[in-house]
Amino acid sequence: MQVGPVDAVLLSHDQHADNFDHSGKAYAMQAPRLFTTVAGAQRLGGRAEGLVPSQSKELTKPDGAELRITATPARHGPAGIEPLSGDVIGFTLSFTDGMRPIYITGDTVWFDGVADVARRFRPGIVLLFAGSARTRGPFNLTMNTNDAIETAHAFPDATIVPVHYQGWAHFTESAEDLFLSFKALGLSQRLQLLEPGIPTAIKTR
Repeated sequence: MQVGPVDAVLLSHDQHADNFDHSGKAYAMQAPRLFTTVAGAQRLGGRAEGLVPSQSKELTKPDGAELRITATPARHGPAGIEPLSGDVIGFTLSFTDGMRPIYITGDTVWFDGVADVARRFRPGIVLLFAGSARTRGPFNLTMNTNDAIETAHAFPDATIVPVHYQGWAHFTESAEDLFLSFKALGLSQRLQLLEPGIPTAIKTR
């Protein structure tokens, strides 16, 4: 499946290949705008614009409606991981045409920063970076099923759409793990799994 024209790229961080491999970088750097961490923007140059958590930028759609992109806090593993993992952010997308916000967690585990997003925004869709990625010892670098459940409870009326859980050896949990966990707790109706390369309409609640 070919990716069509994009207005902007939202990049959680640039320093790990599972988020930003060579072909991804070549594509993203051609986008009209690219938003990422401040450190990432300094490394990438070009059109890259650095954001810190709570900082916002606006885009104007062809019909005149505005889209606000706000950087959100993210932590790529347990407390204290930052010197090893580097800076990471997520994003919320807020619209002026009545559509509810979308929250993109970026590479993060469940922590107070995610809970803060829940307090500040009321998204209709949460794109959750899952997979329970592990490369540095026994701890998770992205959300495991427990974190995903915590996030679902923190955003009680959002559709949860997991991404970032297949295609790399360091992912230790699958779509099936997510589905079975949500089903066991009676939350499966709020989970929407995607198939690679298949355009999907995401149902909001």
